[in-house]
Amino acid sequence: MRVFPLISALVALSVTLGGTATAQNALDTVITVNESAISAFELDQRRKLLAVFRTPGDLDKLAREGLIDDRLKETAMRQAGLILSDESLQTAMSDFAGRANLTLDQFLAVLAGNDIAPETLRDFVKVGVSWRDFIRGRYTRQVNVTDADVARAMSQTSANGTEIEVLLTEIIIPAPPPQAAAAMAKAQAISQLRSTAAFEAQARAVSALPSRANGGRLGWLPLSNYPPALHSMILDLAPGEVTAPLSIPNGVALFQLRAVREVPTAKIAPTAIDFATFYLAGGQTPEGIRAAQTLSANVDNCDDLYTQARGQSADVLTRESLAPAEIPQDVALELARLDAGEVSYNLTRNNGQTLVFLMLCGRENPAMEGTDPAAVRNQLVSQRLGSLADALLEDLRTSATITSK
Repeated sequence: MRVFPLISALVALSVTLGGTATAQNALDTVITVNESAISAFELDQRRKLLAVFRTPGDLDKLAREGLIDDRLKETAMRQAGLILSDESLQTAMSDFAGRANLTLDQFLAVLAGNDIAPETLRDFVKVGVSWRDFIRGRYTRQVNVTDADVARAMSQTSANGTEIEVLLTEIIIPAPPPQAAAAMAKAQAISQLRSTAAFEAQARAVSALPSRANGGRLGWLPLSNYPPALHSMILDLAPGEVTAPLSIPNGVALFQLRAVREVPTAKIAPTAIDFATFYLAGGQTPEGIRAAQTLSANVDNCDDLYTQARGQSADVLTRESLAPAEIPQDVALELARLDAGEVSYNLTRNNGQTLVFLMLCGRENPAMEGTDPAAVRNQLVSQRLGSLADALLEDLRTSATITSK
């Protein structure tokens, strides 16, 4: 560390404070992360840096959180033996300045005009670049982006805006005609629940879906995956609230909202959904389920179903490409959870005697035209590495001892 510029910056800080603060005040510890101290000077410098970057929000809060995260990252990287060379750091700082169309010297002059020391930029860039390299080295082998992942992302990618994603828990109560009234009464009672634990317990007890094994919990899914008629119903919920019972053939569906978020990359709602339906005898009996499992094991995509249907009646297999609003609601709910090539056999027809084997062939979206698959793959890798980095940082934060003054 260069001592003289840091001392000069401390003197400049004391002047800007009207002479009331001394260098010793600036060096006072205001936050401790485990055994690492953050000084008042560092906090003030980070806040000024964020101001120069025109960062929105509470700059004092963001400065504190950013410095705490930096200390946690530095500890993890130090334990891993990661060291950024002076040459790499200098290049990274020049690249950073280049984003503002300035040389490094010009950029440092701008910072100096705002009472920001060169060391403040150096430390900011050093942690950012080192953390990126650390995460890549630690997790790259764990990130596997398949061709199917790329195709799915391309079908959902748009150029602008944001997309709403929802985190739901699902229950479908079987409701064949003799049990319809009892199933609806049970659904009405469940719809009054506000506890996620209670709703999950009901899912394990009464749901007919495979998701009952984990309490009916679904992962993040685009709202556009669900039938259009459900969109406003879901968005009207507060976390913990449950939809009114939804009647579907031979069943009643309920959804509890756990969370909702906007993602920075928009996903255009598909103009049409291509899916295949294969009808199997036996319904949800063990024989019917085994037939569905055997069929699933022998097909990889919708085209394979034609071979399986050879020699059978013409109505055993149908393939349709329909606008989302034209798809029956129970079928649309099943398709919402599927990616291309995935299957579902949760539905029945003919009073439960026929099992409905659904396969999603694809979601048609004009936005995929002209998209570079390699660029999409790189973006997916970056997103997944980012998620792993966030999870690691959260673990570090949870196990750390952090005190503030």
